[in-house]
Amino acid sequence: MGREAVCTCDWAGTVAEVKVLLETGELILRGEIRRRVPFSAIKDVQVGSDGLCFKTGGERVELVLGASRAAKWAETMIGPPPSLARKLGIKGETVVCAIGSIDDENLKAAVAEAAGVSSTDGDLIVACVDTRESLETAIKRAGAALLKGVPIWIVYAKGSGHSLNEAAIRARLRADGLMDTKVASVSSGLTALRFSKRTSH
Repeated sequence: MGREAVCTCDWAGTVAEVKVLLETGELILRGEIRRRVPFSAIKDVQVGSDGLCFKTGGERVELVLGASRAAKWAETMIGPPPSLARKLGIKGETVVCAIGSIDDENLKAAVAEAAGVSSTDGDLIVACVDTRESLETAIKRAGAALLKGVPIWIVYAKGSGHSLNEAAIRARLRADGLMDTKVASVSSGLTALRFSKRTSH
C-alpha cells in the first residue's frame, strides 16, 4: 500500500512529530512515538477537521493529517482488505509478463485477473526468484521493458535463512537505477517488492 505522511501525533496525551505509514493491514509510527498497530486493534475510527482519531488498547490517538487525507486513510483502515491483484496493480486490462514459476496459489489467482499473461511483453512484470542467479536472469529478461518504465514486482521468500533477501534485492536493482516503490505480502511464505525506473525531475 505504502501511503505515508509526516504529521503531529497525540498518543494518549503524548504529543510528537512522527512519520506514519499506512501499510496493508497495519499502521506504523516512527520517530519520537514508535508503534505498529494492526487494523484489527483499531477501534472507533473518526475523521475530524484536523485529521484522524481512533482508539487502540484503550488509548486515544489523533493524527493531524488534514480532513481529506484522514478520510481516505479511515476508509482503508475500516474497509475490507484489498485483493492481492489490486495490491499488485493487476486490473482487467493488464497484461502481465511472468518470469519464473508462479507456483503460489494466491499469486496464481491474482495473475488470473489480468487480461493476459505473456513471457515477453506486458504492462507489468511479475518475477518469482529464489536465488541471486534467478534474480540476475529476471533482470536480464526484463531489461528492455524496465528501460521503458514498465514496473516489476520481485516475488521472493519471506523471513531469514534464504539465499536471497530484501537488502540484496534492493541493492541489486537500485544499482541499475531502479527504485523500490511498494511492498506487498503475497502469502504466508512470499512477499514482493515493486521497482520502477527512477524518474528524472
